[in-house]
Amino acid sequence: MSAASAARRTDPGLEVVVLEATGYAAAGLCGLPYHLAGLVGAAEDLVAYPPSFFRERRGIDLRLGTEVVGVDTDRRLVLHREGPPLGYTALVVATGGRPTTIPLPRPADRPGFVVRTVEDLVDLRALVDAGGVRRALVVGAGYIGLETAEALAGRGVAVTVAERLDRVLPTTLDPEVAAVVEEHVRTHVDLRLGTDAVPLAADEGVDVVVTCTGVGPAADLLAGAGARTGPGGALLVDDRMRTSLPGVWAAGDCIAPYHRVLGAPAFVPLGPTANKTGRVAGTVAAGGDARFAGIVGTAVVKVFDLEVARTGLTLAEARAAGFAAVAADVVSRSRAKYYPGVSPVHVRVVHEPGGRLLGAQLVGREGAAKRVDVVATALHAGLSVDDLADLDLSYAPPYAPVYDPVLVAAQAAQRVTASAG
Repeated sequence: MSAASAARRTDPGLEVVVLEATGYAAAGLCGLPYHLAGLVGAAEDLVAYPPSFFRERRGIDLRLGTEVVGVDTDRRLVLHREGPPLGYTALVVATGGRPTTIPLPRPADRPGFVVRTVEDLVDLRALVDAGGVRRALVVGAGYIGLETAEALAGRGVAVTVAERLDRVLPTTLDPEVAAVVEEHVRTHVDLRLGTDAVPLAADEGVDVVVTCTGVGPAADLLAGAGARTGPGGALLVDDRMRTSLPGVWAAGDCIAPYHRVLGAPAFVPLGPTANKTGRVAGTVAAGGDARFAGIVGTAVVKVFDLEVARTGLTLAEARAAGFAAVAADVVSRSRAKYYPGVSPVHVRVVHEPGGRLLGAQLVGREGAAKRVDVVATALHAGLSVDDLADLDLSYAPPYAPVYDPVLVAAQAAQRVTASAG
C-alpha cells in the first residue's frame, strides 16, 4: 500500500490496482504479538486505514482475497485465481516474507499456528480468549518467537520455548550478548536451547504449537519469471527498486536491498525498510524519481522487561563477511548512578582494528532502543569509532549519565584499537 499510495501521489490520473491475497491491507504485522497479548484490542486496530479509505479517498482499486499465481512478463499480464489476467504497464511486487516451517507431530484435535498474517493471530487469540490454551510450545527463539512467548505468558499460559541453536536471538546477537537475554527469558518461561522440538510437540499435554522458525523472501513469483535473486533467494533490485525484469519493481521483505556496511545486498526483512522501499518503487513505477539509500540492519525487540537492539553487523557476521573485526564490551548505566530507577545497559561495539565502526548491540531495561539509533546514524554517515566517542550526546540524571553508554562503549573500542596498533 505504500507503493500504491506513492504511485497515486506521483500520477493522480494513473489507474492503480492492488491485489492482496489476505483479507487485510496496510496491516501493522509487527503488532501481531501485541494483539495476542491483549494490548491491541481488535485486529482492525492494526490496520493503518480501512479498505474504503484507499478505494474512496485515494482512488486505488484494492482487491482483497485475490491471490496472484503467476506473471507473464512478455505479455505484461498478472495471473490470479479470482478472474481473468490483468494487464499492466508497470508492476510492483511486494509479496513480503514467507514463514519457514518444520514438520512437527500434531494430534488431530490440536491446532498449530505460525505468526505471519492477521488471520493467524485472530484465530490464535480467539483460542486463548476462550481459555483453550493452558500449555503452549513456541518453536524458535528469534524476534517473533520471544514476542509470542511473552504474549502467551502474559495471558497466563505456561510456555515452553524450544530453539535448535545454542542461544536466543541467534541471528541477531553475538553469544556474549545473547547470554544476558537468555538469563532474563529463563525467569519467565521454560527455555530449551539446543533442543529438537519434535519430542516436545508430541507431548499430549501441549494445547497449541506456535512455529516461529524464521522467515524467507516470498520471491517465487518473480524468480519463476526469471528475475535475478541474491542472498536467501531474495530479489535483487537497484536503488530505484527495479528488478532485472523490464517494467517490474519489487519492495519489502521479498527483496535484498543494499547494505551500507557490507557494501552488498542483504536480506534483512524489517518493517521500516519495507515501507521505504515501497514508496520508492511506487514513485518510480509511476514515472517519478526516488532512490533508496540502503540499510544498516537496525532492529529492536522487547523481550519481557528488556529492550534488545542491534545495528550494523555482529562480530560473527562481520568476520563471516571477511572483516578483520574485533569487539568491545561494556556494562554502563541507563541514568546517573544516584538517580532512582537506574539499571545496567550492556553494549557491544563491533569494529575493525583500524577504527572503522561496523555495528553495535545493546541490552537493557531502558535506553537501548534510543541509543541504537545513535549508532545507526553513525553507521549511515560512515563515522569511525573515534567519531562516535566524540559525539555530543544529551545528559540529564533521569535520562543518561554524564558519559552515555554509547560513549563509554566507543571509548572501550578506542582502547581495543590502540592495543591492536
